[in-house]
Amino acid sequence: MTDPKNPFADMMAQMQKMAKDMPAMDAFTPEGFEKMMGTMPKDMMESMFGNALNEGALDARTKLLLTLAGLTIQGADNAVAIRQTMRHAKEAGATDQHISETIGMMTAFAGMPAVTKALQLAQEVTAETKSDTKDDKS
Repeated sequence: MTDPKNPFADMMAQMQKMAKDMPAMDAFTPEGFEKMMGTMPKDMMESMFGNALNEGALDARTKLLLTLAGLTIQGADNAVAIRQTMRHAKEAGATDQHISETIGMMTAFAGMPAVTKALQLAQEVTAETKSDTKDDKS
């Protein structure tokens, strides 16, 4: 009798081979993908996740701040998702204070390491936003 193969191990081996066979996959990074993604305009966010079609519901800014809180509670491990959520929240009307306060509130739930990491990501987005604003004025 032979040892049965682990189907998960087979699937992972196939996926790794497929990734190696695709030349563009060598250059793929989450940060590169992040640079390709734009920020959705505020009106579009309001109609898709806001209260434009659902009167009395939470607005897009509030939903994005709640998303940021959830990502922070998960340990702030997904830097790309956190930065994108912050960019979208800012576009939806959130201020730097709203973002830092949302992250700070998660100290009791996520702990200082996660909050510190999320605040560092917030500083990156704020610096990036300020440099974009300076470039627009030039």
